Amino acid sequence: MVVVTTTAARAQVAGSPPPKVLVIATGGTIAGVQDAPGSLGSYRAGTLTAEQIISSVPELSKHARVEAEQFANVPSTSITPAQWLTLSKRIEQVLRDRDDLAGVVVTHGTDRLEETAFFLYLTVRSDKPVVVVGAQRPATGISPDGPINLLAAVRVAASRQAVGKGVMVVMDDRILSAREVRKIYQRTGGFDVGEMGMLGVVGGSGPEFLYAPVRRHGASSEFDMRGVDSLPVVELAYSYPGGTGPRYARQPDGIAVQSNGFTRAEGEIFAALRRAGVVVATVFAGGDNMTAVRDPDAPRDTSRAAAAPVRAESPARASTSADSTRSDSLRTPPLPPAPPTVTAQHLTPAKVRILLMVALTRTKDPREIQRYFLRY
Repeated sequence: MVVVTTTAARAQVAGSPPPKVLVIATGGTIAGVQDAPGSLGSYRAGTLTAEQIISSVPELSKHARVEAEQFANVPSTSITPAQWLTLSKRIEQVLRDRDDLAGVVVTHGTDRLEETAFFLYLTVRSDKPVVVVGAQRPATGISPDGPINLLAAVRVAASRQAVGKGVMVVMDDRILSAREVRKIYQRTGGFDVGEMGMLGVVGGSGPEFLYAPVRRHGASSEFDMRGVDSLPVVELAYSYPGGTGPRYARQPDGIAVQSNGFTRAEGEIFAALRRAGVVVATVFAGGDNMTAVRDPDAPRDTSRAAAAPVRAESPARASTSADSTRSDSLRTPPLPPAPPTVTAQHLTPAKVRILLMVALTRTKDPREIQRYFLRY
């Protein structure tokens, strides 16, 4: 990777120099250009280099000494899980090895921004700020939003207030937790966090934080990717009225299923997959489920089971048991109970898939994976 350092476009304010921030560029609309600049026409995402993006925002030098690194230059729909893994390792390494860096900003296309941000949220084990930012309009378009978004992102990454807040997404002057952020439509202001997850805002005086995430992230993460060469294969499936369940030519390691409840046929298919060793995690379609999920470590209340009377076999049933011996021998033996499904709380289906991928790098036990889903 080629690393370049921008030249400050304006004189630094007297006193201590501003913090250093590394901008890692992956492409996307924020690096997009049009064949007819200044129009509302189509554009080519991932065209401008990291250095070109930064040099177009001279105001950055007031707030940080910015370095640029080109990781990729593609539309975000071309980003793969293998690149998530490489990017996460790179960010964790540079934050660990360089004490002079205050934080990292990742420029990214918006279509897959929330997935990359959540993967980094789970796997970058550092309390230094990591901010993912993008744009809904190309750099050469009318009123591009990339420059102001990048300025706000760098200000957040350089802020001491941002330490320990986990990976964040900064769009439209809002600071959003990567756990909750989602793209809801394709225009400025199109990123949201539902009922929770907005951490603060970026105003004229800089970042102002009002909230902080409480689930595990950053330095407290258990997901060490340094020894991971590839991520487990996890599919995303949908349950729907009349559904019969998915079939796979090659069995995946896990499946995240968007469902409010299985049909009978779906239930049988997913039970068979669980018996075959596939971990199945269920999630509400909108990702807003906050149904209480039992901690596998919690003690069970067996008082009712202990108090329930044991029913003796009725004489009529007993008298027919010998007669049914021949027919019983011809019946299919009962299937063993399937391992439990994993239940997700307040995550979108795409993010459930990501958490399941990461969890499977540590264990295939659905009970232990349920604990991860309760912690993160």
